[in-house]
Amino acid sequence: MISARCLTRADLRGIDSHGVARLSGYVRLIHSGRLNPNPEFSFFSRFPTQMQLDADRSIGFLSSALAMEKAIEMAEKYGVGMVAVKNSNHFGIAGQYTLMAANKGMIGMAMTNASPLVAPTYSRSRMLGTNPISVAVPALKSKPFVLDMATTTAANGKLEILQRKKEKAPQGWIQTADGSDSEDPDELKSGGALRPLGSFPLLGSHKGYGLGAMVDIFSGVLSGANFGPWVPPFVAFLPLAQNLVGEGIGHFFMALRPDGFMEQSEFLSRMEKWMDTFRSARSTGNQKVMIPGDPEWAMEAERTQNGIPLLPAVVEDLNHLAAELEIAPVFTL
Repeated sequence: MISARCLTRADLRGIDSHGVARLSGYVRLIHSGRLNPNPEFSFFSRFPTQMQLDADRSIGFLSSALAMEKAIEMAEKYGVGMVAVKNSNHFGIAGQYTLMAANKGMIGMAMTNASPLVAPTYSRSRMLGTNPISVAVPALKSKPFVLDMATTTAANGKLEILQRKKEKAPQGWIQTADGSDSEDPDELKSGGALRPLGSFPLLGSHKGYGLGAMVDIFSGVLSGANFGPWVPPFVAFLPLAQNLVGEGIGHFFMALRPDGFMEQSEFLSRMEKWMDTFRSARSTGNQKVMIPGDPEWAMEAERTQNGIPLLPAVVEDLNHLAAELEIAPVFTL
């Protein structure tokens, strides 16, 4: 149920690249033996506000929900809680875990490393993943502030959507094997790489590279998971890297109580004012100024009311998976 909720939440929030379109990928990981459907979780701790979780090759949805629950539990008692996870798998959208903390009146942070598809600035080699970061902050009246972003110009899932739609990639998203810019969404299959946030050095790609590196250190180096070029690929048909430096994929979670700094009511009021102030900023055109999370909250409301649209390629993939598992097709075109 946790996995189903996580996949559906991604689609509800308009992050179609991380919704049910990825379901068959998780099933293939189970069939390949890389994902354990019946994990035995184990925690290790030296200090009351810090823990390491060995996820026993769990799907990332389960290990991440458990880790954030533990971080919240520590924060309730000590003001802050942090959990680093190793031996896990892909965890979907990071915002679903930070919202767990925000819904408890806390500030949540989540990040994960991912399979190496990203070339550092000035590099041809794929060394980092899309390595997303999320921060969620509660407010007095508004829905929580939710930053949920990849540290690349575009996440790999966006390329998968372009492939299904047979559309070109925008300039700056990907590079060829020799480092030239490319509009081919299938470029990764030819040895190309995603670019860090910023796309090019003159536009600050070193900053995106730095953010991705930070996520890799918190999620991989600190947790005991693999990092950099050793992070396992999401697709089951690609082999694991040689001479692994850790166990599985790594995540990092933090929950923080604002009332450690001021009264909770004062913080929530100040956060509400922050939101109102930024939303009222003068627009450059017809598009109103939004804060992180606003587009996803609007999409979630619309799709909750009217349903979630699925691309024909996704429906075909889900029906093919249903046939493999000998269950009745769920969708019709």
